[in-house]
Amino acid sequence: MILESKSAIVTGAGRGVGKGIALDFAKQGADVLVNYSSSEGPAREVVDEIEKMGRKAIAYKADVSKEEEVVGMVEAAISAFGKLDILVNNSGNSAPAMLHKMTLDQWNSVIGVHLTGAFLCMREAAKHMKQRKEGKIINVISVAGIQGSVGQPNYAAAKGGIIGLTKSGAKELSRYNIRVNAVSLGVVTTDMTAKIMNDDKFRELTLNRVLLHKAFSPEEIGPVFSFLASEGAESIQGQVIPVDGGIAGLG
Repeated sequence: MILESKSAIVTGAGRGVGKGIALDFAKQGADVLVNYSSSEGPAREVVDEIEKMGRKAIAYKADVSKEEEVVGMVEAAISAFGKLDILVNNSGNSAPAMLHKMTLDQWNSVIGVHLTGAFLCMREAAKHMKQRKEGKIINVISVAGIQGSVGQPNYAAAKGGIIGLTKSGAKELSRYNIRVNAVSLGVVTTDMTAKIMNDDKFRELTLNRVLLHKAFSPEEIGPVFSFLASEGAESIQGQVIPVDGGIAGLG
């Protein structure tokens, strides 16, 4: 197990990609704080699955766009596990609209969760990791942050901003032996993509952009994060790793 005796926070881990990451971390030996923002039931189900693997887990409600809640979450993880080795910033939301129709509230809500949330979680985790002179921070972005996205300029801007945050974090935290990287996802089978995947026309149009012509499940994505959180990824720093089946390179 490549994450034996490690402890992690995975934000937005009650379902989808976050759940896949949290479960793979536990499979690889880590204890996990399962963050959620509203639905406690799914998060507790993830906790139950982790505990059945013999690992420790807690479900913790926090809106990552709120400073005091992020502070409390990091403190809770350290209290429960004794330390924090890994942070995955996965929390997300959406408020789609064309640029000329988007309201400031729609803009702020997405920037707040994705970009401000990643900043706050990184800041608080780094305070602890700096003292121990070790840690892994992995930010989840999307191909939209690289290529842009029609109807989601707020989402694309937030994910693009996280790229800059990742690279800045890597430069600042390298001296403390903290690795900071990002994973850029493409089409993943989650509740958010169900409408597209269940429509034959939209599914074909979407998958035609993917060289491997498939959508990936959260279970298939999780092991990439476990590797980046492991000692095997010590030489990877400040990078955006495309895990998209071959979209990002198509322009």
